[in-house]
Amino acid sequence: MKELLGTKGLLLNEPLLWEKGKKGRRGFSLPPRDVGSFPVEKELAGEGPDFPDLSEIDVVRHYTRLSQWNFGVDTGMYPLGSCTMKYNPKTNEKQAGLPGLSGGHPLLPASLSQGGLRLMFELEKHLAEITGMDATTLQPAAGAHGDLTGMLLIHAFHKSKGAQRSKIIIPDTAHGTNPASAVLCGYKPVPVSSNEKGILSVEAISQVVDEDTAGIMITNPNTLGLFEENITEIARMVHSKGGLVYCDGANLNAVMGVVKMGEIGVDVMHLNLHKTFSTPHGGGGPGSGPVCVKNHLEPFLPAPRVVEEGGRYVLSEDYPESVGKVLAFYGNFGVMVKAYSYILSMGPENLKKASQLAVLNANYVKEKLKGTLHLPYDRPCMHECVFSDKYQMTNKVATLDMAKRLMDYGFHPPTVYFPLVVHGAIMVEPTETESMEDLDQFIEAFKAVAKEAQEDPDLLYEAPRNCKVRRLDETTAARKPCLAG
Repeated sequence: MKELLGTKGLLLNEPLLWEKGKKGRRGFSLPPRDVGSFPVEKELAGEGPDFPDLSEIDVVRHYTRLSQWNFGVDTGMYPLGSCTMKYNPKTNEKQAGLPGLSGGHPLLPASLSQGGLRLMFELEKHLAEITGMDATTLQPAAGAHGDLTGMLLIHAFHKSKGAQRSKIIIPDTAHGTNPASAVLCGYKPVPVSSNEKGILSVEAISQVVDEDTAGIMITNPNTLGLFEENITEIARMVHSKGGLVYCDGANLNAVMGVVKMGEIGVDVMHLNLHKTFSTPHGGGGPGSGPVCVKNHLEPFLPAPRVVEEGGRYVLSEDYPESVGKVLAFYGNFGVMVKAYSYILSMGPENLKKASQLAVLNANYVKEKLKGTLHLPYDRPCMHECVFSDKYQMTNKVATLDMAKRLMDYGFHPPTVYFPLVVHGAIMVEPTETESMEDLDQFIEAFKAVAKEAQEDPDLLYEAPRNCKVRRLDETTAARKPCLAG
């Protein structure tokens, strides 16, 4: 194996700022005061915050050392399945930081916000075209919020027909937020198991769909990284009973520019700008989860909506059937700028190519690790592949042990124990931004870990060994968390 990424390099300990500070230190010298002093009553001013006294070098070294403990997509491969933690071009960050966009206040009148309003108007059109839908709202703040908005739209649609329904069909390969969103809208989730191929069968849906079914929530591609091949026929069956089809588009990175969901029976779907369209995912956000719909659901979209009137862009509230506002102002604007920049800089062909490369990389990893790790569904995958710890469990080495040991080799662990339909799941999503050389390093590292699991399992039980923090007692951390800082 080539030289490892993982190392025991010079990783320094760092105390809290309150422990580091010393009375009298300063990080900035104020210029001489040119006005007289004026006493303030202590009762009014109070004691003041307990800030530590720090020099400039104290502050710089503190945050530099903390940054060296972090791992992100700018550090290395981040193979979290079902999360699309891909590298994002810095040019889109630059556009989002342009003063005219980053400095715009949400309470500015439309006359002073024409650039921002036009950007949102055109982004909605681009997203509708990419998904094969007819209209879009940019208000939802993230994926789960998009789920909820989609369910609100379905609820509003049935209410307008005067025949409210009570059930939503949800496969076992859906994202976990799907049943929660359905329940929040008053629906009862009806679980459906996937078949031996890891996808929904028409027969399984036919047994649960009826005139009381409000709709079905399908994650496509699903959480096993497999495309729901029967979606067109399933959609036709749900529609025949008067229900609607919701598609969780969190995995759009696999089919962007390839599949138009609106043309295969989907009525409403959300997608994640913070996964597919060039916004760093994780680290506290913000996210963005636009919802795209077909024409029959457009009247119910959240208001206000950006419309064009006589060559000007305005926010219109003139939508009497709207479900109302789902987020303050109009969503997370900075994320929209990055997505808009990404779409325009990539163009249709390169958006399609990004998905093709994501699928290619996932299948490459699947084929190279097949045999080293158990593959429960041995068939072509989409953007991610799912293994299990079945082979290693013969030596009592579990998924968690391998994930921890992988950190010693310099790689962030993949998603573990999800999806729940695979026992001991190991879910890898390499994304389109990783080169073949990077993938080969990851594959070699996983093979080395699997070899250790067979020859020296104790290495894995104690992993990670080289990281800043050794293995934590996760059970105690969950049951008795220390929240003191």
